[in-house]
Amino acid sequence: MELKLIVVDPKYQLNVGYIARVSKNFGIKKLYFVKPRANLNGKKAIMYSKHARELIENARIYNKLEEALEDCDVLIGTTGIYRTNPKMGDFYTPEEAVKYVSKKFNNDSTIGIVIGRDDKGLNAKELELCDINININANPEYPVLNISHSVAIILYEFKKYSFIRTNIVREKVKNDEVSMLLSSFDKLIKNKKIRDKGSVKKVFRKMLRKSQLDKHDIHSMISAFK
Repeated sequence: MELKLIVVDPKYQLNVGYIARVSKNFGIKKLYFVKPRANLNGKKAIMYSKHARELIENARIYNKLEEALEDCDVLIGTTGIYRTNPKMGDFYTPEEAVKYVSKKFNNDSTIGIVIGRDDKGLNAKELELCDINININANPEYPVLNISHSVAIILYEFKKYSFIRTNIVREKVKNDEVSMLLSSFDKLIKNKKIRDKGSVKKVFRKMLRKSQLDKHDIHSMISAFK
């Protein structure tokens, strides 16, 4: 199971450095940033990264969050504020989130963990893109943690649980097979009288990520849609 740590729009070099450092502590091999405001190679970013400088230097940069999410099998948002918006995924503690993905996803899965801005976090639309959300149970009088501290807690829980899996072996679905299914679905609803087709497509894509269909399931759905 691979963790893909995606940091959205970080503002401060210090946090970039600390995130790189703690990521290396827990075995993260690559970092992903979306439209960073901070200079990733600035003096403070490099200084506070300590011996994880290569994670910053080799980080991948995206212009849009959606681009960073394309190869993830499940998306985990993070927020310091618990919300009850029905459009958002369920809220879990870090430990609960680890157990959730360990039961539902196999060892070949890519788990996207989306970290919000150091000053404003993730907005509602960004959280809606995620399948589930992590909320760390902190002091209600001061519940919002520094993003580097949140990363440390979340990665620790994943490391502690060690990705315990069942013995069920599932054949991994190829990306082109998923693309074929999505194309079939798009053609299916193209001429239907649906008011908001964009939302329908979005929900269908999220359903695919959460259901973890195998190769047989994918091809059966393609046949049905055709």
